[in-house]
Amino acid sequence: MDVAEAVATRRSIRAFRDTPVDLETIRRVLDQARMAPSGCNFQPWRATVLTGEPLKALQAKMLASAPQDPIEYSFSEPNASPTHLARLQNLGACMYGAMQVDRADKEGRDDFSRQNIVSFGAPVLLLCHFERFMGSPQWSDVGMWLQTIMLLLRGEGLDSCPQEWMSLYARLIKAEIGVPEEEQLLFCGIAIGHRDPDAPVNNFERPRVPLGEQVRFAGWE
Repeated sequence: MDVAEAVATRRSIRAFRDTPVDLETIRRVLDQARMAPSGCNFQPWRATVLTGEPLKALQAKMLASAPQDPIEYSFSEPNASPTHLARLQNLGACMYGAMQVDRADKEGRDDFSRQNIVSFGAPVLLLCHFERFMGSPQWSDVGMWLQTIMLLLRGEGLDSCPQEWMSLYARLIKAEIGVPEEEQLLFCGIAIGHRDPDAPVNNFERPRVPLGEQVRFAGWE
């Protein structure tokens, strides 16, 4: 699989098979991802990767707990922008429509949202965390590292789903994996595994803004 194909076929998978993922494959991907761009070579990213019993133990504790208050960090500011809110709503309509969950079906939507706790059945969960003193440029570096990981996973025939949602249980997660609460911020999880190719939630058309609405070009005749 070349890079363009990896980019085109990567999507947030929300229904995984329970097929195990080999440790050496994960190690290879994360070793290769060390070469992701990093401003000033700070390499701010850190991660803890779980599978098997440690993952099940964490999920059981989250299932028995409520999201924390206050939250670890806010990621919903774009909701105040009609343009960006419309993009969120468009995606939601496509995703829930594919699953035939009506907009008025609050229970059905809540049940699906709670599937985040078990990472939609993925057998591996990468938990990304880093020191709290890191600024927005380093957050950008972490994002590039995570994207590199997700594209390398596609090259291995694997799939993923980035989960900022995990930050809603940040304190619980950090206590479980031995990360100091006062020192580090839990940014997100990445669910890793093999997609269920027949699940409607993995096959709806993903809306994207046309290139001309986001990028300007100058200097070409």
